[in-house]
Amino acid sequence: MNESPDPLLDLLHLLDLDQIERDIFRGESRSALVPRVFGGQVAAQALVAAGRTVPADRGAHSLHSYFLRAGDPGAPIVYTVDRIRDGRSFTTRRVVAVQHGQPIFHLSASFQTHEEGMEHQAPMPAAPDPETLPTAAEMLPRYADRFSDPRVVDRLIEARQAVDLRYADAPPFGTVGEQREPRSQVWFRTNGKLADDPLLHVCMATYVSDMTLLDSVLLAHGRGGWAVGDVVGASLDHAMWFHRPFRADEWLLYDQESPSASGGRGLGQARIYTADGSLAITVIQEGVVRIPRG
Repeated sequence: MNESPDPLLDLLHLLDLDQIERDIFRGESRSALVPRVFGGQVAAQALVAAGRTVPADRGAHSLHSYFLRAGDPGAPIVYTVDRIRDGRSFTTRRVVAVQHGQPIFHLSASFQTHEEGMEHQAPMPAAPDPETLPTAAEMLPRYADRFSDPRVVDRLIEARQAVDLRYADAPPFGTVGEQREPRSQVWFRTNGKLADDPLLHVCMATYVSDMTLLDSVLLAHGRGGWAVGDVVGASLDHAMWFHRPFRADEWLLYDQESPSASGGRGLGQARIYTADGSLAITVIQEGVVRIPRG
């Protein structure tokens, strides 16, 4: 396993774009667990690009995005920002990610100045203490015999070096063939402290949000996922709403469920809570989820 001396620093470098023109940015890419760019990386980088064209007093409150083509992990990605609107309270940006002359991803993001208003939220569900749950390095080797490729365990652990992600219950590949309630919970935080920049924490949560959201779709059908080889798929679209302040370097509960799967697609929806019960983020994603043809 290729262990970086500082995986979190590597991830922060990945999300730190080069500005090559006023509204044009370039990001690095790297190999993912599948032979394409990880969707969370593209979404987070696009949000970084958008955020760098917005006044610092306006925080991201929502994003809506579409994955158009598989990204090439061996090539840089160019992000072009369109300044759609700068209003008195809200700022809107559109970002197109391009590789090899073709758009691979499209994002619209909205930013808002701080404002006081009405307050209510859905209560935080019950969940185990994250400190009592196994880390990826402790949990994944237990399921080594479930994967078609024996290198998968090391690759999964490597992909989680920068982010401490802990399952509240067995992951989909842990209960292959067993249909379960279409619901999954994970706790996550970065493996190290982050700077106080709110945009950085929002972008880091965006990165992590694409890791496990469709797990609940798999659970409903007893499928283990791409690493097991009993499904193939990819993200289609991804939307997030940022409700309240949070830090991505402190424990966040990712409470996920799937209300529907049909037509070769599965829908995941989730709420992300801080450890003290504040509803920080709502996430919805649809992805292609297909059973391989024999």
